[in-house]
Amino acid sequence: MPRKFLGRTTLWPREGGARLWLRLLFEMELPRYLIALSPFVIAIFVWRDHALAIAQAPIPMLILIYLVEARFLRAGPSQRARLIGPDDADRALDLLRARARSILTRIAAARGLVAGRLHLVIEQSDLMRVPVLTLVSVQSEDGPTLLNLSPTERALIAETLFAAPLSERLLQHVGIARKIELHDLTLEPAQVSAHARLAAARAARATEAKQPVADGSARK
Repeated sequence: MPRKFLGRTTLWPREGGARLWLRLLFEMELPRYLIALSPFVIAIFVWRDHALAIAQAPIPMLILIYLVEARFLRAGPSQRARLIGPDDADRALDLLRARARSILTRIAAARGLVAGRLHLVIEQSDLMRVPVLTLVSVQSEDGPTLLNLSPTERALIAETLFAAPLSERLLQHVGIARKIELHDLTLEPAQVSAHARLAAARAARATEAKQPVADGSARK
């Protein structure tokens, strides 16, 4: 624990539009390499007499891939130091820890968990020149296992984790500047207070009261 996904697992979303699918495809190395090498493909069609020589030039191809991957898509050492100041990074991490604890507390209380340890795991792509790709999961050491979050729990994370002033891009800058590959925030359910468990039970009853009964009529 915790489990990493980027670079180890092929991810396919159950929901989301074409932009999300394209962003996940771009996270794979092969499509990026093909895009980086597209000038060579164009050159082959433009200068047909030199097509064989162009196609057999591995060193320029490797140099171009390196420049695109390491210098264009990612932040270099000098740029990492300028992404975010130390004080701003500390404030962002403090806010992240507070929000993660609040989220995990509500999840543990609603599920009635009293033992083990929960992890809120945040993994972000280090590609800077494209939209941020953030993977958020709740993992349990009981197994270990990846929790299958309910719609209510997913909504809680979506509404709470990256609310202003914290954003996905800001957290990405913190991770790159501090060389944090994985944000792992933990909570032991035994630490959840009785007040939090009571609040979760009340929220669950309120949600059930708003749902229609089986015959389609609303609860009164």
